Parts: sequence; structure tokens; C-alpha cells
Amino acid sequence: MMYFVFFIYLFILFGLALWTRGQSRSMEGFYLAGRSLPPWVVAFSTNATGESAWLILGLTGMAYVVGVQAFWVVAGEVIGVSLVWLLLARKIKRLGDKTGAITVSDMLSAPFIDSAQLIRKVSVLIILVMVGAYVSAQMVATGKAFQSFTGMDYTLAVLVGASIIMAYTFIGGFKAVAYTDLVQGLLMLGGLILVPVVAITEIGGLSVMLNGLSNIDQQLLSAWGPQGNALAGWIAILSFAAIGMPFLGVPQLLVRFMSIESEASIKSAAGISVGVIFFYGCGAVLTGLAGRVLLPGLEDAETVFPLLAGQLFPEAVTGLLMVVVLAAIMSTVDSLLLLASSAVVRDWMQSIRRVAYSEQQLVRFGKITTLIIGIAGIAFALQGSALLFWFVLFAWSGLGAAFGPLALCLFYYRGLTLQGAVAGISGGFLTSVIWVASPLKSVFYELYEIVPGFLVGFFCIVIVSKFTANKGDGVRNVD
Repeated sequence: MMYFVFFIYLFILFGLALWTRGQSRSMEGFYLAGRSLPPWVVAFSTNATGESAWLILGLTGMAYVVGVQAFWVVAGEVIGVSLVWLLLARKIKRLGDKTGAITVSDMLSAPFIDSAQLIRKVSVLIILVMVGAYVSAQMVATGKAFQSFTGMDYTLAVLVGASIIMAYTFIGGFKAVAYTDLVQGLLMLGGLILVPVVAITEIGGLSVMLNGLSNIDQQLLSAWGPQGNALAGWIAILSFAAIGMPFLGVPQLLVRFMSIESEASIKSAAGISVGVIFFYGCGAVLTGLAGRVLLPGLEDAETVFPLLAGQLFPEAVTGLLMVVVLAAIMSTVDSLLLLASSAVVRDWMQSIRRVAYSEQQLVRFGKITTLIIGIAGIAFALQGSALLFWFVLFAWSGLGAAFGPLALCLFYYRGLTLQGAVAGISGGFLTSVIWVASPLKSVFYELYEIVPGFLVGFFCIVIVSKFTANKGDGVRNVD
């Protein structure tokens, strides 16, 4: 029965891919769905893409380990999603339509006279590096999910999951990805309501669960965590809340604002997106808390969701919940594959190298690129990783720190110059990467790298722009 449910899910995915296939023959169709997506599709696609396997496996596992302190992640995500819709969505849509931008690099470089294509070159490099890490982490999650639900060999699980994702992305392009994200997002929402409700009921209610957590470790009920009300505790809270900051800059989300059908649709899409992200986060944290009581002593906390699903529900429902986990993974990997593909084909081949190919030929190259990047991700994933949550956050922060400060300054800092933009992308990205490997992270109580990355990115933009003002390339009107 579990596999029957899974095959129905695959039938729906490939049905959507075939339905949207006709629009994938042009660059704008393959990478932006012809700028025609309705608000509810964009809202769910944005959330499903942003959350990924780290929500179902990583955040539930984090809550299992640290307790109610994980709610700071939920607060940070709600704030981050709210800000990106409020500050950037409408402006990105307007600029994208005005300039004909297809990728985020198109949009970021459009206001500048950038004859050397500096923004594109730096952006392509960062996107390919970070997407490689991100996709690998999601492939690892695929292996974990299949193993936990079915006992399938890890290697086989990775290969099966990756093949499915690459196939429907190859067929349908962005429109297929967006509509499958809608289905996957609804499944994720249902699963993250159903599992914690049933698990808490199984325990005997919310108060019994809280008593159980207190008996295991009283720190599980502390918003400060084991650090207490000290500097280390404040930094831990800042780090958890800062997980929402990359929503302001990760390209796989910003491109969705360019794909929406109209500026007028943004208000309704924003309301749906913020509400859904709240339920996603609360459901994941409550699942982890309930799992700590029902399944104490797990060796791998990131398996708590699939293990609860297998223990609490009949086989048919367990199969559906397996699909929920896979949906979280697929809804992100497909978008990352398209992001990397567009960086190679649109930004590198068409804009930087100026190859003399037709749009149909470029689309074919884009589809082949999705396969190559997917295969590379499989190769890395087969090495395995026990730290899915933090591995995903590393890639998430690298992209957010690179593009977030520039996305904000593009619309809200009139003194921005081309040189400042390039410095901001490079400085934010390098800081987030170096911070992870340097002793500074330990000195600052494991401060999440997006915080210094964002700050350095802004600093580089402002300082370099001031020194290069009126020296050639400048920013045009972006309103």
C-alpha cells in the first residue's frame, strides 16, 4: 500500500510535467513559465522551495535536540518571508518585466552599464558552487527518507529519488516545477499538521508532552537553551532567528517574483505565503518535541519525522507521509537544478559568451545541464552526511549573504555603483564561507554565518560605492 501511494504521487508529478511541456520550448517559458503563474502557485512554490528537506528532517531533528528554543527559527522565518514580500517582491516583478530579465543575474545587472559582465560572472560562480552543495544535501535527505520509511539501501534510495526529480524537471521546466511545488507544498502542510497533532494526542495532550520533556531535560523547555540568559544565549537566539534572513536574497526564491502573472497578484500571494510558513515551522518544531518524548534516544534526530510516521499511522497513511518528506526534498532540488541551469545557459552561454545558438538550442542545453548537475549532486550525496541541517544552512547562507544585501541596495540605496555591487556579492559570500572555517565562529559562540555575511556585504556595497561614485559605470533608474 505504501508503494501504491508513492506511485500515485509520481503519476501526478509526471502528469503535471507533461501538461506544462509545451511552455518549456522558449527560454522565458522554460525558466519563468512565461511570467504567467497565479498568486497561489507562486506562494506555495516560494515556500516549498525555501523550506526543503531541512524543514521536515532538519528542523524536526533540531527541535528534538534543543527543544522549544527551535521556535526562534520559526520566528525568524516568518519575519524573513514577510520582509521579502513587503520590500522586494513588487519591485523585482516591475524591474523584471521592464528589462525582460529571465534570471536573477539578469535582474541585478540590468540597471548597470556592465560591459565586462562582472555581476554575471561572479554570480554564476557563486550559484554553481552553492547549488552543488545544496543539491548534494537534498540528495542525502532522499537517502535518509527512503531508508527510514522502507529500509531501502541508501545508495539505491539516492539514485531513485534523484532520477525522479531530474526527469520531471527536464520535461516541464519552471512551470512544471511551480505546479509540482504547489502539490508538494500542500502535502507538506497537511503532513506537518497531521503528524504533530496525532503524536501529541498519543502522548496524552500538550501538558503531558511538556511534562515529559521536563523529565528528560528541563533545558528543553527553555527559550534560552543551555546557554542561559547570557551573551551566548542571546547569540544562539540571534543565530536561530537569522535563518530567515536569506529569504531576502536566495536566487531560487527571487526568481519566483518575476514569474507571477501581475503586480496586483503579489498582495494575495504574500498573505498565503506568510501564513503557510508559520504553520510549516510550528508543525516541524512540535513534531520534534513530541518525538523526543515518544522516541527517546534516537541516534539520528533527523529521522524523527519518518519514524513517527511509521509508528503512529497505518501503512497507507505512512506511504502518504513518505511522500510528504520526498515532496519537501523535490520541491527544492528541482528549483536548484533550474537555477544552476539558467546560470550556465542564460548568464554564461548567452550573455557572457554570446554563443550563436537559437532559443530552442539553448533550452536543450539547459535541459542537459540540469541532468549533469543532478548527476554531480548524486556523486557527492553517495558519500553521505550526518549533518543535513547544518549543511543545508551553509549553502542557504552563502546564497543569501551573496545576493541579499545587493537585492535590497538595488532598490533602496541610490548611491549604488557597479563596483559596489560586485564588492557586495563577493564580500558577503566570502565572509559567510570563511566564517564557517575560521576560529571566529567559535569565539563568537557559533554565530550563524549569515549575520556577518550580510553585514560585510552591506559594508562593502556602501564603502566601495562611495569611492567609485561618478567614475564610469553607474546605476540607472530602477523604478
